[in-house]
Amino acid sequence: MKRALIVEFTKMNGAGNDFIVLDNRFYEFSLSELSMLARQSCPRRTGIGADGILALATPTRAEADYRMIYVNADGSEGTMCGNGARCLARFAREGGFNKKIVCMQTASGLCEVRTPSEEDAPIRVYLDAPQNYRDAPNLANQIPNGIRSVHYLWPGTEHLVCLVDNVSQLPVSSWGAALRSDPMLGPAGANVNFVAIDSNADNKRLHVRTYEKGVEAETLACGTGAIASAVVAHKSGLLISDVYTVQMPGGELKVGLETNRVYLEGPAEKIYRGSMEFTFPDQK
Repeated sequence: MKRALIVEFTKMNGAGNDFIVLDNRFYEFSLSELSMLARQSCPRRTGIGADGILALATPTRAEADYRMIYVNADGSEGTMCGNGARCLARFAREGGFNKKIVCMQTASGLCEVRTPSEEDAPIRVYLDAPQNYRDAPNLANQIPNGIRSVHYLWPGTEHLVCLVDNVSQLPVSSWGAALRSDPMLGPAGANVNFVAIDSNADNKRLHVRTYEKGVEAETLACGTGAIASAVVAHKSGLLISDVYTVQMPGGELKVGLETNRVYLEGPAEKIYRGSMEFTFPDQK
């Protein structure tokens, strides 16, 4: 026996990284129900199409204004999504959270978000400095020719950063799928970023393409991937700056490096509003 519910949603994107956004303070879907909803609605040809679902939820920590629940397109929970956090902040601001600076609770911890009232203004999210940085992690699989070095770090979720000479012709789908599930990364795996540093160092610009776990495909942008790429460029000494421009297939993001935290800044755009019928098994 199945039940059906009409769910109101907003389709949003941050530099092409797109999401189905809903107010879960009203629906109170469980994580397992959000997982089912993601698998139903995120497929590109048979659903609405999105990289994942963002749910605005009531916080469980007193210092937070609200909570973000992020579920990948395959139904797995994501601990952090930088572009998603910025989109949810825009959604929350339009839904009544009128503070310019808010504290958002995520599965990876608390973060500060600055959301101007202007709809076309960029949104900035501050995260703790990435953890668990490792040069040349001991991967089990062979590193493809063309990758100069591999680095691992955790800017809210697991990331590999692969430095290359040029990203335009890379087989991101095949290389990303192989590296993303390397046995040495454990069950969680990692997002895989392919990063080329602009030959004109004055630009402080990185060119990045990302294969995202949970989506199991290349996405047009990845916020935590942009952060990871900038941190690796800085730590490796290949391009030193306090602020980096990260060019991704879907647009530009800004990454700033501070003493104990980093920030991600970029667009958070509303595409359209709609409703969908969500069917899920009846509870016994």
